[in-house]
Amino acid sequence: MPSSSAVHRSLLVESRAHIYRSVIRSRIRRFGVHPINRERENYGEFHHLYLNLRRFPDRFWQYCRMSVPSFDLLLEKVRPKLTRQKKAISPEQRLVLCLRFLATGLSFRDLAFAFRMGRSTVSNIVLETSVIIWEQLVEEYMPIPTTDHLRNVINDYYRRWKFPNCFGSIDGRHCQIQCPANSGSHYFNYLHYFSIVLQAVADADKKFLTIEVGGRGKQSDGGTFSGSTLFKLLEADKFNVPPPQALPESNIVLPNFLIGDEAYPLKNYLLRPYPRRNLNAQTENFNKKLSIARKCIECAFGILSKKWRFLQKNIETKPSTAVRLIKCACILHNFVRECDGDSDLDYIHVSAEMANDLAQTNATTQEEQSRYNRSSSNALNTRNELVQYFWEFGH
Repeated sequence: MPSSSAVHRSLLVESRAHIYRSVIRSRIRRFGVHPINRERENYGEFHHLYLNLRRFPDRFWQYCRMSVPSFDLLLEKVRPKLTRQKKAISPEQRLVLCLRFLATGLSFRDLAFAFRMGRSTVSNIVLETSVIIWEQLVEEYMPIPTTDHLRNVINDYYRRWKFPNCFGSIDGRHCQIQCPANSGSHYFNYLHYFSIVLQAVADADKKFLTIEVGGRGKQSDGGTFSGSTLFKLLEADKFNVPPPQALPESNIVLPNFLIGDEAYPLKNYLLRPYPRRNLNAQTENFNKKLSIARKCIECAFGILSKKWRFLQKNIETKPSTAVRLIKCACILHNFVRECDGDSDLDYIHVSAEMANDLAQTNATTQEEQSRYNRSSSNALNTRNELVQYFWEFGH
């Protein structure tokens, strides 16, 4: 049995803790808005930085990860929806706050201190603004591909990378998240962290043609693809892919296709490299050509994560919120590629890095189980025809 003095001390500690909690709750109720946050217009990061940064384009780019004209255009597109939100916080401030989260990956608590807001206010603004950005930009900057659009992509791939009949390069990227509640091992990937998968197809200009976000990290690239909407559309021939066409400077007619790495199956609409074992000069030449063209998707992922650095960190939200944030980053990637073009510094840096290893295949991909890589004779014939084409015509 504890002594009476021990019981007395325990009751005293509990009483003091209760009083402390009561004081804190009463202060919160009394303040409504914390005194620190009332000084937002005097000391908040937005109010004493934003206008000054606009005078220095290089610093503004470092802060918002886009040029001043691009920011103004983005603000014009989302202002009507942002204006309907909490009126005490301007559309400009809401957009800057969202971009700062995407650009830095700082916690909502850290941003709350910097911008002199409540933590819940920051999290709500970031989520609401990211959804508005996606909804307002997607139809213009990532529309559902039409046959004419895909035909233009095919022409661009041949003009830029000398790879014919290609309407995009496909790959997946693991986006790290905190362990979801009651998720088991479904989100735990082979890299030993929890993630959701971003599967994307890139055009020849390193813009995303289509994306799907939400695959569980435990899935491989081939498994994610086989369960995707894109797979179902391609299998049913409902993706608006142009009909088979002749290879340039040749009478050989072949179907149009995506290109992927070793993790993807060989299909009529998807080509992958030859296995690295038992390569000869011709098949090695084909692998090299495919690798060069496939760098478009790797470069797109590189620009995406370099610009929106929350993707380089653990996304500390539930998976459904992380999906919305990742989709927002992808549409902003296309927006900046369209508006700032090749002058974007992130594009310049990543392109320079990619130029050093264009001829190398991706060393991190893994061979998939045979159920994903069972190849039809038509797909094998298409790849063999391209091998001969590249070898004979020297493209």
